[in-house]
Parts: sequence; C-alpha cells; structure tokens
Amino acid sequence: MSIEIERNETEDVKVNLTLVSQQIDQLVQQYKRKEGCVRLLAVSKTKPLSALEAAYSAGQRAFGENYVQEAVDKCHALAHLADIEWHFIGPIQSNKSRLIADTMHWVHSIDREKIARRLSDQRSVDMPPLNVCIQVNISGEDSKSGVTLSELGAMVDLIRTLPNLCLRGLMAIPAPQENSAAQCAVYEPLVKAFLELSKSDSMIDTLSIGMSGDLPAAIQSGSTMVRVGTAIFGSRDYSAKM
Repeated sequence: MSIEIERNETEDVKVNLTLVSQQIDQLVQQYKRKEGCVRLLAVSKTKPLSALEAAYSAGQRAFGENYVQEAVDKCHALAHLADIEWHFIGPIQSNKSRLIADTMHWVHSIDREKIARRLSDQRSVDMPPLNVCIQVNISGEDSKSGVTLSELGAMVDLIRTLPNLCLRGLMAIPAPQENSAAQCAVYEPLVKAFLELSKSDSMIDTLSIGMSGDLPAAIQSGSTMVRVGTAIFGSRDYSAKM
C-alpha cells in the first residue's frame, strides 16, 4: 500500500509541475516575453521529503522554504542531490540568520540592515556569496515585511558593501487585487525600480513576483521568478512532519 501511495504522489507532482510549467510558458508567449525568461520556484514548505524528491525527479531544481529549521533539515536530508537550489523566502529572525547563511543559496526576504549584515558576516568565505533579493512592501501593508520604495536605495547601497552577499534583485508579495489590471498597476512602481537597478548592475536580474493567484499579472509585468506551491504539491497540512 505504501508503495502505491508513494507512486501516486510522484505522478501527481510530475503532472502538476508539467501543468504549471505549461501555464508559465503560455503566459510568456501571450505577453510576448522572451522564451525561458521566467523561472519556477517550487514552494515546498511543510511538504515531505518524498514530495520534493518527486519534483526533483521531474526536473525541478529550485525550491523555496519559509521556515528556517525545516529548510535546514531538508537541505541536510537532500544533500545528495548536488544541484538542488535552496531559496529562503520567509521572514528572518536574527537568531536564525546563521542557519540560513550556512545552508541557503538564495534569500528573497532581506528587509532590514541588521539581517543583511548578519548574513554576510555569517556566510563562510569558503562558500559562494549568498544570492539575495530585497523584499519591498509595495502595498504598504502593516502585516507585510519589506522596505518601502523610498528606502530601497539605501538598502541597495548597503548590500553592495557586504562582501558575502550578491544582490540579484527585488521580491514582493502584494495585496490581492480585484483583477489583473489592478494587480499590474500595483506592480508598476516596483518594476520601474527593478529596471533602473538592472541598468546599473548586470548581476541584478531577478524580479521575484507572482504566485498562484497573480501569475498572469506578474508575468505581464516582467517577473523573472514565480513562486508556486499548492498547484504543484497540493494543499498544505501545517501539522504534518517531513
């Protein structure tokens, strides 16, 4: 019975990944973007190792995690998958920054100076610089992390001075809007800021926007990385273990 369940899970994840990838490709074509310009980040928080292994076997390499200890445990458990790429996309507490610096390839949620400095200081010089995105609070929500657009320039200047961080771009989680046009309007100032930054720095190539609910607007607006979880792995059970 367990073998059959595992087989079904693997097949479900493979089918879902194919469908999501097809949707992304169709939207890229629809909005006349360059083929292959949008990367898929599979958001695997709360999902068991078997689900990640199923996605990996289907060709997925980039995985996004929100909870530090879970992310670290998965990183160690799947260390035999040499080309797997770990992205931390959740809020960062100061006392957990070393764990992230020691294990992750990317961090999307840089939102304050203290965290940026700690990640750089705690990243081993034997490791490549940590790829980071600055999280921008573009909807002005008190419940969301992120710098404001007016604070963005100072954060960019700071990160550029930190030797063990490599600034790759911007990330945002906007408030949901009534329709795609309204969502695009919310994204517009962020996209403008990203394009200005990318003109001055060839390493800045990542606009991490777009989840299941706003993929069309994000891809139309210029996203280069979308974060999709439930559509790949199914609904989440937050009480479940790895």
